[in-house]
Amino acid sequence: MSDPWLTIIGLGEDGPAGLSEASRAALASADVIFGGPRHLALVGARARGRDWPVPFNIDSVLAEKGRKVVVLASGDPFWFGAGGSLAQALSPGEWTCHPAPSTFSHAAARLGWRIEESLCFGLHAAPLERVRQVLSRGQRLICLMRDGAAVSDMAVSLTDGGFGPSSLTVLEALGGPRERVRRTTARDYALSDVAHPVALAIEVKGARGLPRSSGLPDDLFETDGVMTKRPVRALALSALAPRAGEVLWDLGAGSGSISVEWCLAAPAATAHAVEARDDRAAIIGRNASAFGIEHRLKVTTGEWLERLGTLPAPDAVFIGGGVDLAGIETVLGAIPQAARIVANAVTLDSEAVLIAAQARFGGELLRIELAAAAPLGRLRGWVPARPVVQWSVER
Repeated sequence: MSDPWLTIIGLGEDGPAGLSEASRAALASADVIFGGPRHLALVGARARGRDWPVPFNIDSVLAEKGRKVVVLASGDPFWFGAGGSLAQALSPGEWTCHPAPSTFSHAAARLGWRIEESLCFGLHAAPLERVRQVLSRGQRLICLMRDGAAVSDMAVSLTDGGFGPSSLTVLEALGGPRERVRRTTARDYALSDVAHPVALAIEVKGARGLPRSSGLPDDLFETDGVMTKRPVRALALSALAPRAGEVLWDLGAGSGSISVEWCLAAPAATAHAVEARDDRAAIIGRNASAFGIEHRLKVTTGEWLERLGTLPAPDAVFIGGGVDLAGIETVLGAIPQAARIVANAVTLDSEAVLIAAQARFGGELLRIELAAAAPLGRLRGWVPARPVVQWSVER
């Protein structure tokens, strides 16, 4: 289409004064203008203005196809904005975009931070736990916040997590006449008049944060006792070999520790944890939320053999419970070429299953024998754990 019906305009706090001539022309000729109340007021949309629906969706915009439509978004519409959602539903020739400097750009300019060395988060509707996995000493974060209350909640969350000394910069209405920049620390935060729109810059200090290696400490997870323990989990993750964007099936997931670490290990990696018991499925969900990865870890309740057909094709499969030869054969028939399977056994019966699976389908067997030092009278001795057999194969 040589004349797109939709124009997406990035708008700053300075309103029309900061817009290009092309953006102003699109606004002047628009039949309908979509945006938040603040955006619509800034451009004087009046009768042509349409508030975004709550909860947010783009259907109302798509319904106006055939008319001249403008969508207003803050700053860069394709950085935590509506631009990506709209573009996915349209052909390239149907829309054009005129971006403005993002809030991230304005914030970095005020702080003197390199954007490429800072981590940027859109937390308008996302849980604050989303940042947990990247909190480490010296790390810089710029977060778009829902409102002033969310900024206060973040300060409390940081302090409770051991990051109370972290430096906070509260940046309100950047780029406009209401701009205000204030500095404090997480533990000393006492601002009660923070106005929307607001960004929060965090320079992390205090605790060391989560390690990035596989095999997180067991006490970081909620569990009822059914969980792949730290050293065995590290070996399982090594064999599963997570890569960016890959999908895991975690079958018989227990507490979900394998799924959690899979998602933490690689950008955009996702996991589908299948657990037969409702109470354990609930634990998996809480663990996912605690680590800020609930958007990448989906929990399915039921017997995993009955749920395979509902899951997307995996790149890797971990079988942690309910393993038998027929089940392994079913999994092999359900997964694509080059997918990896890792299964653990702790009983003689399940060990025999994995030995038979290796004989029939190939792969590698690994026997894991661990012992921990413990008091033995006045001295110390080794207390062995039950041995674990791991079978791994690439289809």
